[in-house]
Amino acid sequence: MTPRPSTFSIVARDPEQDAVGVAVQSKFVSVGSVVPFVSADAGAIATQSFANVAYGPDGLDLLREGHSAEEVVAELTDADDEAPSRQVGVVGTDGSIAAFTGDECFDVAGDIQGDHYTVQGNILENEATLDAMAEAFETTDGSLPERLLAALHAGNDAGGDKRGEQSAAMYIAKPEGGYDGGNDRWVDVRVDDHDHPIDELERVFKLYDITLLEREAPAETMSLSGETAEAVLETLSELGFYDGTTSSEFDDEAVAALESFRGMNNFENHSLSVLEDAIARGWDDVDSGETASEGEGEAADKDDSPDGLDGEARLIEAIWQGLSRLDRK
Repeated sequence: MTPRPSTFSIVARDPEQDAVGVAVQSKFVSVGSVVPFVSADAGAIATQSFANVAYGPDGLDLLREGHSAEEVVAELTDADDEAPSRQVGVVGTDGSIAAFTGDECFDVAGDIQGDHYTVQGNILENEATLDAMAEAFETTDGSLPERLLAALHAGNDAGGDKRGEQSAAMYIAKPEGGYDGGNDRWVDVRVDDHDHPIDELERVFKLYDITLLEREAPAETMSLSGETAEAVLETLSELGFYDGTTSSEFDDEAVAALESFRGMNNFENHSLSVLEDAIARGWDDVDSGETASEGEGEAADKDDSPDGLDGEARLIEAIWQGLSRLDRK
């Protein structure tokens, strides 16, 4: 029997950043290799439920030719004898939106469209999964990555995939959004096999964000000082980057240690002063939840500190929290 991945996804557009993308979770290995197809000059497509992966490239070609999302869905499904078993969502860069859920998709299956997005799912625990995804996307602050992740979390919390969790992916394109502006691959992260793939996807995205995505420069920067400086130095010391005496002053030796940490983790996308500013602003915002250097159930990544995070995890999470106040370019 050909496997039918039980899947829920969101296809969406951010007109302000000229970005289009897909986020998806499934009880199916490596869903990122099957469902999302995205191109900055065309739009975004999710093909699932006995997926016909040809819908991806063929649909993007049709969008480039000037067809609306509705026309793309009609042309793809009309030419497919097995369309009743398929599900597809399409968002064009022109703002058009459409989806299709075949009559033979396994229940619960359906789709919902709203401004700039469509959500769709099959073999779901309940219809509330799609409602929760739509609401989360509409009400979440932030740019497209945060809103897509919020939709996945909300759908999963509301019921999600009837068969459970396994893999997740997020793929977003924007013109010259890729590495060094060389292509349109702005965000491309995936988790192929994990007990909690959406949590892990968010962890990986935070690292990706800090490392590869650019932010607008802050109007002013803060320096590390006081108890926060001392705590950061203790962490850098534990990680082997600082061998001086910890104090409440972040002196030249401390800055050099932070520079070493930045280089080791490939965070050169942000200047040292911006990185210090981010830690200063984000250190106290780090909570005890899963962070950018740990996954749920990975006890080796935790220590006995009150918040239960290891030093590197807290530093990375603090950087991400601190950078989050700045708009992405």
